[in-house]
Parts: sequence; C-alpha cells; structure tokens
Amino acid sequence: MDSYALATRNTVEVVTDEELRSVLAQDKKRVYAGYEPSGEIHLGHLVTINKLIDLQNAGFQVVVLLADLHAYLNRKGTMEEVRELAEYNRRCFEAVGLKDAEFVMGSDFQLSPPEYQLDVLMLSQRITINRATRSMNEVGRQMENPTVSQMVYPIMQMVDIARLNVDVALGGIDQRKIHMLAREHLPSIGVKAPLCIHTPIINGLDGKKMASSSGNYISIADSEETVAKKMKKAFCPPEIEENPVLQTLKYHVFPPASAPSAYTARRSSAAMSPSPPMKRWKGGHTQQETSIRQI
Repeated sequence: MDSYALATRNTVEVVTDEELRSVLAQDKKRVYAGYEPSGEIHLGHLVTINKLIDLQNAGFQVVVLLADLHAYLNRKGTMEEVRELAEYNRRCFEAVGLKDAEFVMGSDFQLSPPEYQLDVLMLSQRITINRATRSMNEVGRQMENPTVSQMVYPIMQMVDIARLNVDVALGGIDQRKIHMLAREHLPSIGVKAPLCIHTPIINGLDGKKMASSSGNYISIADSEETVAKKMKKAFCPPEIEENPVLQTLKYHVFPPASAPSAYTARRSSAAMSPSPPMKRWKGGHTQQETSIRQI
C-alpha cells in the first residue's frame, strides 16, 4: 500500500487532498493527535491510534498530546487525576502498537512559556463566543451550560497545533469545527493552516456514541471472554449503516489482518455493504457521503 493509500484509508475527510499530497512529498513531516486522559482506552480511541500507525508507516513523525490541561478545562477531573490517567494512557498507546511516537504532556508546555498564552489571547480577540461554543458542542461536557474554560479549550487546541510544529492535525470528525477554526485563524498569528485528517466516530455497543462514561465500549484491557460476551449482546440491526458490530470489523479486524486486496475480498464474501463513496469537495478534500455537521 502506498503512502497516500495508508494516509487516507478509513478516513471520512481530508482537508485538503492537494495539501496531503504535498506534505507526503516532504522529507520530514509531523502529525499530531491529542487525547484527553481517559480511564479506559477503548475501540473508539483505537480508530485514531490505528490511523497514527498508518501515518507513521507513511513516513510521518507522530506526536501524541496527552491533553491533561484540556481534560481539566473540560471538567474531567482534578489536575492530579488527569495527569495520572495520562501516564496510564501512554502505556496503553504503546501496548497497542504505537511505538517510537513523541508523547507530550500538555501542561508541560502550555503553562510556562508566555508566548503560548499570548497566542491564546491574540486568537481570543478574533474568535466570537458563538463560534467557540459551536466548535465545542460535539466534544464538550455539559454544553447546555458551558463554562468560560470550555471556550478557552478550542483556542488552546489551535495554539497546540502551532507550538508542536506539526503539518497535520488528526482527529475524529467531532474535532472538525475546532480544526476549521485553526485553518481560518492560525495564519493571522503567522502560522501555516494545518492539513486536517478526520476519522469516523464509531458507535458504542448500544448503537450510541462510544464513550467511557457510558459503559458501552470494548476496552483494550478486556479479556477475550469479556469481548465475546459484549459482542454477543451488541446492537446489530442489519438495516443500520452505523452498525457497531460491522464497524468493529471494518475498522479493527480487517485492516491489520489482511492486505487491501484481501480486505476487499473478505468484505465481499461477508456480504457487507461497501463503504460510502468518497466525494470531491471544493478545495480538493474528500468526504464520505455521510451525515456530518458543518461549521
């Protein structure tokens, strides 16, 4: 599989396709993904982790932001709690195959240099409360009554992209609004707009969004017996496109188990419906024809 195919497989959007081809041609290229520390690393996290491994195999240096300060701003626990979870998560990422990545603790560079905070303040002058709130709607907790800290969250994420000196921002499609803010506003502080790659959000075993707080997930720490028991009880209607059982097969079983040609053959023999077609967007990026909220 060539580097472009590795970079784009199992994604829903690349912003933009021309920029991706240009970055792939560079000798040195960096991609980052940020993770709020979580008690359990589950198959939802593994979608982006697997994509980081794909990008690593495509020649990228991978940077993983352990976003302890973001988790604190998003009301996920005390700083002590989230930092402890961040170290546990790092070990989990390595255990599932993400080797030789650069792991960065957010608070190690977000709190001390005045330049970081100055960038946050400059961007905060350019972004309205409405835009900041909309960008957080899909990633924030208790957004029916948001706090000021949750308005700072997306602006910090934009500055992370700048300060980590990366070419690509990777995230689930729920990160799209924040990434589009970064593309729009980072050039105003002298930083190149990042290439953005978005992966799907897979459903939990009950057919709803997979989340640690919902208990509807398969953890990477689950035993074989536990996984089998959970899968047997999983929501699996044949007429639902986002069927969690089929999503588990598509994103976690088939890609590492077979080459692209074998993958296609196995999908066909299992009578699975094909992936939604990719459509060309103005500006060159592509997106699967699925329902996605726009900024």
